[in-house]
Amino acid sequence: MTTPSGASSADDYWRRPADHPADPSGPDASPPPGPTTGGYAGPPPTVAPPAGWRPPLHLQPAAPRRLPAQDMVELDTDEQRAQRITYMVGSVAGAVLLILLCLFCTRLLF
Repeated sequence: MTTPSGASSADDYWRRPADHPADPSGPDASPPPGPTTGGYAGPPPTVAPPAGWRPPLHLQPAAPRRLPAQDMVELDTDEQRAQRITYMVGSVAGAVLLILLCLFCTRLLF
């Protein structure tokens, strides 16, 4: 980055040079170079597509099937049975780990 030198203020560094006017619509402003001098003309106009522009549709999807009714009492019974099995497996695993811990502790003490 260059710094301003001399007795100029700090804002002089960011100002436009004297050969570029700040207001381009002033009396001595020359048009900017380029193919058009009118500025931005906006986006091009849109044209509606023709009436039959979509491809023909040959296959129709089948209507969705009805799901079977749910037996809420049976679902609750199955969930309770699964919960009991989970608790039993956890209890057996905990008991085996407790027995192994006791065996290892007695091995260290005696």
